[in-house]
Amino acid sequence: MNRIIRATALSALVSAVVLPAHAQVTVKDPWVRATVSQQKATGAFMQITSAQNARLVEAKSPVAGIVEIHEMAMEKDVMKMRALPNGLDLPAGKTVELKSGGYHVMLMDLKQQVKEGDMVPLTLVVEGKDKKRSTIELKAPAKPLAAASKPMPEHKHSH
Repeated sequence: MNRIIRATALSALVSAVVLPAHAQVTVKDPWVRATVSQQKATGAFMQITSAQNARLVEAKSPVAGIVEIHEMAMEKDVMKMRALPNGLDLPAGKTVELKSGGYHVMLMDLKQQVKEGDMVPLTLVVEGKDKKRSTIELKAPAKPLAAASKPMPEHKHSH
């Protein structure tokens, strides 16, 4: 019994030493817009809050060949969508909303239709001020655009 307790304590100590102590990131209400059968792109939306200054630098999903962090912005009276090659700032303590018509995760070259009710796996990569990266694994429900946003479980991640 003592050996088990010692092994558990050692394991906890090693984990505490190995894990960098930086920003805690919370993701609330993630969802992906459902698609029609031949549609090749869709968006993922959520609210992200980081305890410390950080940056969302990458997103991945097995349902898409290309996943990018995008913004929609007005340029000379025209709404344009573009990738954010340097990622999206997550200011300390402020919620950054990824929503239709604003910042979002763009899923392109879809491998199949995303149907309402599907649970879409997403991996977010967050970089702290110290340039260390960590990942947040999510399963986001697919909803039609017109769906009322129902609160989903909160995903918390400590780096």
